[in-house]
Amino acid sequence: MKKQLFRRSFCGMISGIAIGYLITVILSLFWGEGEYLPCMPQLIDTMGNEASAVAFQTGLSALLGIAFGAGSLIWDQEDWSLFKQTALYLLLSSAAMFPVAWLAHWMEHSLSGFLSYAAVFLAIFLIAWLSQYLFWRRRVRKLDETIRKNF
Repeated sequence: MKKQLFRRSFCGMISGIAIGYLITVILSLFWGEGEYLPCMPQLIDTMGNEASAVAFQTGLSALLGIAFGAGSLIWDQEDWSLFKQTALYLLLSSAAMFPVAWLAHWMEHSLSGFLSYAAVFLAIFLIAWLSQYLFWRRRVRKLDETIRKNF
């Protein structure tokens, strides 16, 4: 279990950094008007300079990746109900995402900014969860059909 936790955490860290970087590239292409936007201007102001802000954001992205990677072990708990797995994963991912988003200035620092970010996060979570659920339900049904045909 410890080996699996370390492996998923490490892969999550690398993925978190890569995804964080990819998001900055995509956002720059759409809203940068030809400029690369490595992080939010408010984060640069908070950190004092762009290099420190980018380094801090990279660390936050790594921590976020670690949380999501380690949290993926929740889905391996076969004796837990789907509801319990989903609730715990949502709780863990929210506990990681919201402080990181706040510190990185990915959300407006106000109640309405927090609520807007939470709504978008929950919508993305639900879409991802539902797509995974439907995918695996379909695979299980196909497997059941194959088993029935062969027996």
